[in-house]
Amino acid sequence: MPAPSRASRRLVAALALVLAVPLSGIAPATADDAGTTPRLASQRQIALATPGDFTGHGFDQCVAPTQTAMDTWWAKSPFSAVGIYISGDSRACRTQPNLSPAWVAAQVARGWRLLPIALGPQASCQPRFPRYKDDFKISNKPANAYAAAAAQGTVEADKNAADAMAYGIGPGSTIWYDLEGFDLTNTACRESALVFTSAWVSRIKAHGYVAGFYSSASSGIKMLDDARTQRPGQFSLPDRIWIARWDGKADTSTTYIPEDGWRPGGRMKQYRGGHNETWGGVTINIDSNFIDLGAGSVPAPEGRCPGTRLGYWKYPTLTPTSAQPTRVKVLQCLLTEQGTYSGPVNGSYDAATIAGARAWQASRRFTPSDSFEKRHWTALLSAGVRTIVKRGSVDESVHRLQRALNAAGAGRFRASGVFDAKTEAALRSYQSRLRITVSGVATPQTWNKLQRGL
Repeated sequence: MPAPSRASRRLVAALALVLAVPLSGIAPATADDAGTTPRLASQRQIALATPGDFTGHGFDQCVAPTQTAMDTWWAKSPFSAVGIYISGDSRACRTQPNLSPAWVAAQVARGWRLLPIALGPQASCQPRFPRYKDDFKISNKPANAYAAAAAQGTVEADKNAADAMAYGIGPGSTIWYDLEGFDLTNTACRESALVFTSAWVSRIKAHGYVAGFYSSASSGIKMLDDARTQRPGQFSLPDRIWIARWDGKADTSTTYIPEDGWRPGGRMKQYRGGHNETWGGVTINIDSNFIDLGAGSVPAPEGRCPGTRLGYWKYPTLTPTSAQPTRVKVLQCLLTEQGTYSGPVNGSYDAATIAGARAWQASRRFTPSDSFEKRHWTALLSAGVRTIVKRGSVDESVHRLQRALNAAGAGRFRASGVFDAKTEAALRSYQSRLRITVSGVATPQTWNKLQRGL
C-alpha cells in the first residue's frame, strides 16, 4: 500500500480536531481501487453529511451569519438551506468570524441544510481574479492535455476535503466548487477549466464527497453540459450542478441547457442575486436559491390511527342529522387521541361521539355544541406541538398543517406529509387572510391561530 499522502494526513488531523479523539483512535488510511488515492476507512461513519434529500428554499451569503441571525431566520424565514464558504484561496470572505465546527453542528441540529462552497483557482480568462497576491488562476498551458490544470484540480480537491472535515462536514456531503463566469468562447480558458473541474470532481469523490459545481448558466454550466452531450465519457462530471441564473424564477430550469441533464435530483438554481431580506427584524444580504436534490423531500410514515384515513380536501360540518361516516371516523380517532372519546371508530355520529366532541370543545374554550363545525375541525386537526415547518419539511407536523389548512378553507390538496408548493401557497393565503406575517412558514403565531379555529 502506498504511503499516506500529505492531503490524507491533513484529513486525519482534521478528524482528530473535530472529534477531539487521539489520532490513534482513527482507522488507518486505505487506497482506492486504483491504489493511488489514500482514504480514511472510517470516514463514512464520522461527522455530518449534508444537505441530504431536499426540495425547498435556500440562501447563500459570503460570511456565515451569527448564531442569533441563523436562529431568527430559521424561525421566521422560508429558507431551510444555507450556503457557506468553507474553502478556497480566491474567496472574498477568507475571514469567517462565525464559522466553526460548533457553528456547523448547531445549524444541522436546528434543521438547516448546509451547502459548503469552495472557491479556489478560477478560469484563466476571468478578469476579476486573482483577488490576492497568494492566489492564482487555472493554468491554461495546453501541454499534455492541460496537465497543469488537472494537477491544480487534484490539489484543490484535497484542500477542500480537508477543510470540510475540519468543520465537521463529513463524506457523503456535497461540496460545491464555485467557478465564476468566464468567456466560454476562449478555447484555452474553457478547456483548461474543464480539465481542472474534471480532476477536481474525480478527487473530491475519491475522498467520499458528492461533487457539486456552481457557475453561471451561460459559461461554466453550459461548458459541463456541452461536455456531457458532445463528448460523453471524456471528462468526470459533477454529481450535482448549481445554476447561477438570475431570472427570478424559483425553479431549477434554464434555457442554456436542456431539461434532461442532472435530473432527477441533481440541480439547484440561484435565481436572484445579492439583495437584502429582513426576517424577524434581522437583515442579511443574500442570494436566493431553489433546491431539488437527491430524492427530494420524502415523507416518513405517519403511523396515526391505523386503518383510518385522516386527510381530506374538505371537512364538512357534522350534525346529528347529517354526518359523513368517513369524517366521523376522523373525528373519533382524533378525539381518542385527545382523551375525550373511548368508543369504537365506526363512523357513527352517535351520542357517545357527540359527548366526546362536546367535552373536547369545552376543553378548548369553544361553546359545547352537538355540531362539529369548520372552526372545530381547524383547531382539532392542527392540535399538537407548534413545530416550525416550511417548504421542504417532512415533520409529522406537516400532516397536521395540511389538514388544518384544508379545513380552514385555505387549501384544497392531498395531505402528503411533504411541505410542497401547494402547502406553501395555502399557508400564505391563510396568513394573508388573518393579517399576520406572510412568510409561508408555519410559525408559533400561525399555529396559535389554527389551534384557535380561526
